[in-house]
Amino acid sequence: MIVFCGYANIDLTVGVPALPAPGDRVQATAIRHGHGGMAANASAAAARTGADAWFAGVVGPEPRSTAFLAALAADGVRTDWTARTGTLTTAVVLLTPDGERAVISQDDELDARHIIRTVRAAREAGADWLYLDGYRFPEAAAALAEAAADAPPGTPGPGLVVDLDGCDRAEAMRTALSAADHAVVGRPLAVALLGGEPALVRAAADMDVHLVVTDGSRGWTLLTPAGERHDGPAIEVDTVDATGAGDCFTGAYCAELDRGRSPLEAARFAAVAAGLSCTRPGARDGLPDRRAIDSWLAAHPTPGTPEPTRTR
Repeated sequence: MIVFCGYANIDLTVGVPALPAPGDRVQATAIRHGHGGMAANASAAAARTGADAWFAGVVGPEPRSTAFLAALAADGVRTDWTARTGTLTTAVVLLTPDGERAVISQDDELDARHIIRTVRAAREAGADWLYLDGYRFPEAAAALAEAAADAPPGTPGPGLVVDLDGCDRAEAMRTALSAADHAVVGRPLAVALLGGEPALVRAAADMDVHLVVTDGSRGWTLLTPAGERHDGPAIEVDTVDATGAGDCFTGAYCAELDRGRSPLEAARFAAVAAGLSCTRPGARDGLPDRRAIDSWLAAHPTPGTPEPTRTR
């Protein structure tokens, strides 16, 4: 069981010939609305691969939020712990013809009290994993500590997976890494906030976290607390829309961890899922199911398992 606590929003996707520079005026080639949000997308990705996925975000009481939750339920996601006391926010996605995008997001009303309630509910339900997006840090660390403090003796809480791509400063990213068991982050943001490869290696080791660094079509790197480095490729696809590909990666990674797979196996599986998700427009429509991922893996067997690189 995986509980995804984080963003839900409506994506307003605007097709543009190229991402505008400051002061530019561009003509939209297409405009569409769709369901999105980092945590919501990740929960749907996990559910489509067969995971017991729960979404615990904050939306509103209005019909649009009802439809949003119904779409998650149709993907097999449980939404019992989602609060309907806030607003379903909007994200504006600028999408170019080659599938690249820029995202303008709106803050939601998911606060520390909601995180505490979610952690307690997940623990009582015997959840194996809790997902948080990086927007919650550094404040989420205190909420996690408070929720852990009142746990009955001998009652372990769920493992923590953090999508660091919401972090906006180094303090937030370091705090999230220190709390997480597993973390996923895009390379440009990781380098901007933490530094180059040596700094990322140190972070994984010093903070005892499995750190997956994704880099779009250039592939991914898994850095382990033991100082090992595993590199993997992205799959080759004709990219239509990369929106939500990172969310798909994290959701599929969580799903494989929940199945008892190793972090390396989970990262390989997630890379295929993320690649396939780019072949259709929208953050949700392209999310693959387990059959599609397994079919791709069967057609492209991995030629042996290379020895990991020692990073220290």
